[in-house]
Amino acid sequence: MAYCSRCDRSFNSRPAYHQHLTDSPNHWECFRCQQDFDSRLGLKEHYVQSRRHHYCQYCNIHFDDSSELQDHYEYEHAYCGSCDKVFKNELGLHEHNRQSHANVYCVLCKRLFQTPSNLHSHLNSSTHRPKDTICPFNGCGLGFINKSALILHLESGSCRSGVNRRVVDNWVRANDRSNVITNPARLITAGERANIKLIATEQSWNGQAYECVLCHTQYRALMDLNRHLDSPRHQEKVYRCPLDTCRKHFVSLSGLCQHIESERCGVMKFRAVRDVMDNLLNGVARMTL
Repeated sequence: MAYCSRCDRSFNSRPAYHQHLTDSPNHWECFRCQQDFDSRLGLKEHYVQSRRHHYCQYCNIHFDDSSELQDHYEYEHAYCGSCDKVFKNELGLHEHNRQSHANVYCVLCKRLFQTPSNLHSHLNSSTHRPKDTICPFNGCGLGFINKSALILHLESGSCRSGVNRRVVDNWVRANDRSNVITNPARLITAGERANIKLIATEQSWNGQAYECVLCHTQYRALMDLNRHLDSPRHQEKVYRCPLDTCRKHFVSLSGLCQHIESERCGVMKFRAVRDVMDNLLNGVARMTL
C-alpha cells in the first residue's frame, strides 16, 4: 500500500500511486530527478535551473544536450550567446548589446564583432564612411574612403592614369628629403632595385607548377607568378612609422598609411607628425606623371 501525504490518500499499489502523481493537479513531478513539486511553476523552474535538463521555458521543449538547446536559442529566439541570455524580442537583444557589448557592437548594423579592433575596422570601412577621397588623375575619378585606399589604388596599377607602385615609391623617395617616413639605410639597397622589374618565363615551370625562385611559392599560371613578382612581397621595407617609440617598417606606402589611420601606435596624436604626413600624402594624391 502507498500513501500520498499531500493529498491524504492511500493506494493499493505503487503503479496506482504513480498514476495519481501523474494525473493529480496537486503534483508536478520530475520523474528523471524523482522530485515532486506542488505547482507547475515550481517544476518549470526546476527544469530551467537544473543542469540535468536542457529546457526552453519559452517553447516548453526539452533537448538532448546543451548544444541543441543553444542552437534552438540562436535560431528561434533573440539570444546573446556571450551572456547566455534570451530576450523577449530583437529590440531587447539590441538594447542589451548596445549597453553591455558597446565595445564590439555596431548599433547601426546591429552586428557583434569578436574584438574592438574588428569593430573599429568595420566603422572605418565603406559601410559607414563616404567615398569622398577622389582620385585626382584625369580619366579616373574613383572615390575612396581614405588616403590609404587611394594610394593602394594607385600602387595596384589599376588607375587609368598608368600610375603604379614604382611611380608612387619614386615620388616619395624624391620628396621625403628629411626621411620622415622612409629609412635612408634601406633606401640605399632598395633604390638599386627600385626600377628593376622581375619577369618570370616558361623556364619557371618545375614540372608541376610555376615556381618563384626567391621564395619557392608555386602558382598554377605564369600570369599569377608574375603578379606575385610585381607585388611588394620581395621588396625592402623602406617605409617606417615616424613615431620614435614605434618605428615599425612597411613595404608599401599604403601599408604605412593603414597603420597610421588605425591609430594603433598613437602617431596621429602629435600635431607636427600629423602635419608632415598630411603634406606628404596630399602630395602623393596630387602628383602628376
